[in-house]
Amino acid sequence: MKPVRARRTFTPESRQASAVALAVAALVLSTSVCAQTVTVVPRVSVSETLTNNVNLSSTDRKSEQITEVSPGVNVSVNSARLKTYFDYALNHVNYAQGTSDAKNQNALTTFGTFEAVDNRAFIDFAGSITQQALSPFGPLSNSNTAVNSNQAEYTAYSVSPYLRGELGRFASYDARYSYAVSGSDASANTVNNDATVNLRNASAFGNLGWTAAVSRQRVDFNEGRNTEADNVSLGLTYRVNPQLNLSANAGRESSNYDSLEKTNYNTGSVGLNWQPSERTTLSALTGRRSFGNTHSLSFEHRSARTVWRFTDSQDVTTSPNQAGLGSVGTAFDLFDAQFVGIESDPIARAQLVNNFLQSYGISPTASVVGEFLLAAASQQRRQDLSFALLGVRDTVTFLLTRTQTSRIDTITNAIDSLTNNDVVTQEGFSVNYSHRLTPDASLGMLLSRQNTSGSTSAQASTLTSVSVNLSTKFGRRASGTVSVAHNKYDNQASPYTETALRGSLNMQF
Repeated sequence: MKPVRARRTFTPESRQASAVALAVAALVLSTSVCAQTVTVVPRVSVSETLTNNVNLSSTDRKSEQITEVSPGVNVSVNSARLKTYFDYALNHVNYAQGTSDAKNQNALTTFGTFEAVDNRAFIDFAGSITQQALSPFGPLSNSNTAVNSNQAEYTAYSVSPYLRGELGRFASYDARYSYAVSGSDASANTVNNDATVNLRNASAFGNLGWTAAVSRQRVDFNEGRNTEADNVSLGLTYRVNPQLNLSANAGRESSNYDSLEKTNYNTGSVGLNWQPSERTTLSALTGRRSFGNTHSLSFEHRSARTVWRFTDSQDVTTSPNQAGLGSVGTAFDLFDAQFVGIESDPIARAQLVNNFLQSYGISPTASVVGEFLLAAASQQRRQDLSFALLGVRDTVTFLLTRTQTSRIDTITNAIDSLTNNDVVTQEGFSVNYSHRLTPDASLGMLLSRQNTSGSTSAQASTLTSVSVNLSTKFGRRASGTVSVAHNKYDNQASPYTETALRGSLNMQF
């Protein structure tokens, strides 16, 4: 008999309580550092949207006037012991014509590191609240205020304490434990427990070094079964020259991804890291695990005003935006990835991205390429090509992305979008052009397209969006944005078109 487990859900109240708790924790930790290292910026924004199709329907089109009031706060700490970025907003949405009840939406981006013991013990933490599609085959939208039953609030939190140090001249080590919770009150929730221990000596025999690693992962799915994977591996590294390093390892994995009991498998991988110049980097790794082949490829090249990035990865995934897969979900994620070559410090880069988005009237939570929720261990291959041209008055960003997601756990009884589909493919692009008209005013244009396909032609869909916005500052602390957007969704079951006019006023304190 299958054991009965308590269902874990994320209610709106628990989401708000968790966000407030993270805010309090960040502020409490910040009291131990100098005031000059802490920046707290409260804000509030008021927006009005006029749409001709709030229901996203071709048969039940309704016009609506949507009012949003969004108080928020941005906190950054950059001290010797604590480095953190915290941005939270509570968005109250009201529908003048009564097409939907008033609702509250949370938006959160936070991450950081606390150094508990000098250069020895650390704690990484992160959290996010975004709007995610429940199914890739339901109505898709770039709007967080549309009346869309296929969209839900997705919450993810993680905490990861770790130790690092030296074992004399024998080796360096790091030992990490990670606890992550993710999910939605409308769909699948997961709890990840990961523990890893790594040993390495890069110069044990001149340019030849060695590595050893042990790891254990357990993922609890509230709507499916639990999966576990234990890994042990030994490897060699070789430093060809200061710019090029090679690696290879072999090991053993014991997992139950596709079986009721754990089964043992041989594993292995080879890789390289090459940095021919300060502006160009290339890393590649290919290997094999219990469920098949895995790989990761990353290339970046920077010039004085451009940033080129390409990533290609394939590995197990248990939730959207899982770390390590190079995912780009929101406008903040996109620009954060593209600004890595400009600012390496994550806290400073987050503020840079936030200021950039505000200057050009771009919502940081705006969806670039959507994902969907999972209820069992799956395999995902993701490819992203991005380009950024950063001029004095003009900025152009381009993203081309493709993901293929398939089920690894074929014996689970969980139901999600992969239950009746061997592979779900999502591909699309996003082009953003921003032009600074004056020191205080800018014009922006965005074009995006996303294609989704499954096992049948009836599941195929295309979402095309185009928008133009004009933003300006009113003094040092106030800004306003006016935008017009047109969305077209092609699908056999639920096609729609929508045009919306939006105006917003933002005030910082």
